[in-house]
Amino acid sequence: MTSDSPAATAARPTDPSTTPAVRPAHLGLALLALAMGGFAIGTTEFMSMGLLPDIARGIGESVPTTGHVITAYAFGVVVGAPLLVSLGARLPRRGLAVALVLALGIGNAFTAIASTYGPVMLARFVAGLPHGAYFGVASLIAASMVPPQHRGRAISSVMLGLSVATVAGVPASTWFGQNLGWRSAYWVVLAIAVLAALMILAFVPATPGNPDATVRQELSALKRPQVVVAAVAGMVGFGGLFAMYTYIAKLVTDESGLAEAAVPLFLLAFGVGSVAGTWIAGRMADWDVERSIVLGFVATVVTLLLVLPLAGVPLALALISFAIGGLGSVVAINLQVRLMHEAGDAEMLGAALNHSALNVGNGLGAWFGSMVIAAGHGYRAPSLVGAGLALLGVLIFVIGTRVIRARERA
Repeated sequence: MTSDSPAATAARPTDPSTTPAVRPAHLGLALLALAMGGFAIGTTEFMSMGLLPDIARGIGESVPTTGHVITAYAFGVVVGAPLLVSLGARLPRRGLAVALVLALGIGNAFTAIASTYGPVMLARFVAGLPHGAYFGVASLIAASMVPPQHRGRAISSVMLGLSVATVAGVPASTWFGQNLGWRSAYWVVLAIAVLAALMILAFVPATPGNPDATVRQELSALKRPQVVVAAVAGMVGFGGLFAMYTYIAKLVTDESGLAEAAVPLFLLAFGVGSVAGTWIAGRMADWDVERSIVLGFVATVVTLLLVLPLAGVPLALALISFAIGGLGSVVAINLQVRLMHEAGDAEMLGAALNHSALNVGNGLGAWFGSMVIAAGHGYRAPSLVGAGLALLGVLIFVIGTRVIRARERA
């Protein structure tokens, strides 16, 4: 396997300049503004899992059935990322980022006012539409504000907002939802989205789109074999993480025997692991992107299998939650670097496609988890299904990559 560093992959070798294409007045504030959008996205994506029992009671459905709202959000991401990126490639990038983060807020407002299963499902689908497209455009804006050799770190800064959300946004919003009603958590996300939009307008410089971009040109990245392999591996393999994490609230209460009030602590453990994993992922990518993806998936398989004997031990479950959060970041960020590199001129679509792929995994994990729970196998069973998905993901990545390279050498 070859070594792909974030700097090398974020900036193509043909770049003639070693200076930023866009110079913000305050780089740190500009990156923070873009990360705040990721914070809003991470909060709404993950908090629904901790609030599933509350949402289920609120709309009068079972927890496994309510778990389909996770799938609805994920489906929105899958549809929205390639569609919105392709249609918006010519638009000024700062304006596009603002529009996308405000659209996320509107989707959460719709969720807060929805009263039954059908409207909640539709609202979560709408909320998911701007997710992947936002990370696509935000990654390109971040990369344009720094020299090529620092672009990997700039992109990681945007992704850090997603990880920090799992530490601060998700536990806090889950607490709001449990104590002030689950709808209050979605109003909180609306407020965060509006704040992010204002910060982007204030601190991110105007960034032009690509006037020559076409929908066909952007979607051409989907024909590249390495893009397809990485995306499919993410779709399948990341389902393993979500098969377990979607039902973390029930693992805490039904399997570990703790009160519902303890759930935010386990979400916090996942979030701290995610932040740590984000920091580690950049350094692993400097070492070797492909090996980092493989090691991340393999470690995920082992960790998910540990849920079966150890879910009844609160400390062990907390450590497993921490590990799953960290491994998820390692896999996700290295896949993002990989896809941006392999997408060629369609870098924005490559970045967005990563989030589509991971949210297919989100939906698959939640769906398969609900099936084994509904079949009466309990709340530990989804982790076994998840281990199988993660194993299949790494096999797709390793075998697919080797087959493509063998054909290229032939």
